[in-house]
Amino acid sequence: MVASSESGKSKLDTVKLLLALMLLGLGVFGFYYFEDQSQLYRVIALLVIGIIAVAVVYTTAIGKRVAGFVRDSRTEVRKVVWPSRQETIQTTLIVIVAVFIIGIFLWLLDMLLLWGVQMLTGQGG
Repeated sequence: MVASSESGKSKLDTVKLLLALMLLGLGVFGFYYFEDQSQLYRVIALLVIGIIAVAVVYTTAIGKRVAGFVRDSRTEVRKVVWPSRQETIQTTLIVIVAVFIIGIFLWLLDMLLLWGVQMLTGQGG
């Protein structure tokens, strides 16, 4: 009995998702079809249709899972201990110095390999 009701829900969810997709398509089509109208009105209409489509998607099981994921993500981001400004500047400077040193090392290695290839091929005059 439960399986048949979930099957009905999934079919309804599929219909809702298709409706949301059709709404978005209709919104984009309308945006370009009415290009002689003010762009402000077209953008507002597109945003309203987008909000309606998101509301329709939210009523599906997938939409509720995505909304739960977003809520959980925001909770986790609040738990993060962000570095101070000084720590950020120091870390950035360390990265810049490391990149500079590695760049010089690779440049010297390239020169050494070029010299070696020129000697092996007889082009190193």
